[in-house]
Amino acid sequence: MRVSRLRHALIGMVSVLALALLLPIEKSSAEVRIDILRGHLEPLPIAITEFFGSNRQSRETGIDIATVISGNLERSGLFKPIDKGAFLQKPADLRVQPRYSDWRVINAQALVNGSVKLQTDGSLRVEFRLWDVFAEAQMTGLAYFTEPGNWRRVAHIISDAIYRRITGESGYFDTRIVYVAESGPLRRRVKRLAIMDQDGANIRYLTNGDALVLTPRFSPTAQEITYLSYFNNTPRVYLFNIESGREELLGNFKGMTFAPRFTPDGQSVVMAFAERGNSDIWSMDLRTRKSKRLTTHPAIDTSPSASPDSRFVVFNSDRGGSPQLYVMGTDGSNVRRISFGRGRYATPVWSPRGDLIAFTKQMRGEFYIGVIRPDGSGERLLTKSFLDEAPTWSPNGRVLMFFRQERSDAKGRGGRTRLFSVDLTGYNLREVVTSGDASDPAWSSLLQ
Repeated sequence: MRVSRLRHALIGMVSVLALALLLPIEKSSAEVRIDILRGHLEPLPIAITEFFGSNRQSRETGIDIATVISGNLERSGLFKPIDKGAFLQKPADLRVQPRYSDWRVINAQALVNGSVKLQTDGSLRVEFRLWDVFAEAQMTGLAYFTEPGNWRRVAHIISDAIYRRITGESGYFDTRIVYVAESGPLRRRVKRLAIMDQDGANIRYLTNGDALVLTPRFSPTAQEITYLSYFNNTPRVYLFNIESGREELLGNFKGMTFAPRFTPDGQSVVMAFAERGNSDIWSMDLRTRKSKRLTTHPAIDTSPSASPDSRFVVFNSDRGGSPQLYVMGTDGSNVRRISFGRGRYATPVWSPRGDLIAFTKQMRGEFYIGVIRPDGSGERLLTKSFLDEAPTWSPNGRVLMFFRQERSDAKGRGGRTRLFSVDLTGYNLREVVTSGDASDPAWSSLLQ
C-alpha cells in the first residue's frame, strides 16, 4: 500500500481554515433560506461564478473549484445553479462588489464568487463569498490556505459552508465513500475495497481482489474501516487503517463473523457471529479485544447498528417468523420488535441524528429502501426496484446512499450494480457514478 499517496488523498489537506468574514456583517433584513424540513421543494436558483485568478494556473483552478461547488449543490436537489452563459457581471468585477441588479434580472437568489491565488511559499489561497442578491448583503465569506493539489477538497468545504449558511443544517460534501468495486462475470466476481470522494472523484483501491470483501464500514474518525473478507472460504471481520494500510484480523472466533459496524463512540465493533447454524449479535471492545455476546436466541440475529449515543442497537432477526427489525440496549437487554409491516426487513442502520433507522425491505418480489422511527412509527419507503440494498447515511442524516442491481437474463447478461443516493423526501434520486460496478457503500463522517 502506498501510504504517502493515501495520506495525500484521504487525510491531508487544508492546512489553515476559517478566516473571519471578509466584509462587514450583513444587513439584518430577511435573507435567502431553504427549509429542508418541508416536503418536495423547488430548487433555489444560485449563481456560482468562476473563481478569479490572475494567471493561467490559478484561473484553471478557479474554474475547477466553481465546477465542483456547482455539482455538489445541484446534486443535493436543493439548489439550481444558473447557466454561466447568462451572467452579466464578470468574475474580475465581482472582486469589488456585486451589481445586484445584474443578478436579479437572471433570477439568481444567491450568488457565489471567489478568487484563487498562488502564494510565494507555494501554498494556495482560496477565498469565497456568498451573497444574498435580494437583500443585497454578504451572507458569509471565508479564506483557506492549502497545497495546490488539495483544491478539490477546498471546493467540498466551501460547498458545505454554503449549504450550512442557507439551510441551517450541516453539509455532507467533504466526505468519503468506501464501497466494494466489482468486476468480472456475475458468477466469478472480483470484489475489491475502494474509496472515493462523495462525488465519485479520487477513486483508490485498498485491496487487490485476491479475497472476496463485503460490507465495509467507516470508523467515526474515518481513519479505519471494518469489513468482511473471505479468506480460505471462511468469512472473517478485519480492521483496515487507511493511513498506514495495515490490516488486522478482529478476534479469533471459531465460527463465522460478519456484518461488522463501529459503534459511534469508536470504542467497539458490533457484529454477527454464526456457529452451528445459529447467528447472534456480539460486541468487541477495540481497546481490550474482549468480546461480549448480546443476544442468545435460536433464531438468526444479524446486521447490528448502534444508536448515535451508543445506548441502543438495532438488528435484524427472524425470531418472530420472518426477518424483522428489533431494538435492544447495548448490553442486550430489553429486546423489542419495531417493524410490523408486510414484507421482510433487513440491513438496518441508525441515522447519525438518532431520529430514524434506514432499512432494506423485500415485498412482492421487489426491494425498497425505507426509514422508520426507533419506536416503530412513521415507516416510509423511499425507493423501489428489482434490488435495492445496503443503505448508508450521510453525516447530516438527510441523504441515504445504497446500491441497486439490475435484473440479469437467463445467460447471466446484465445485472449491473450501481450506487445511488436519495434524500428523505424520496424525490431526489441520483446515481453516484463509479468507474465500474459498485455495491455495499458506506459514508464517512465529515473530514473537517
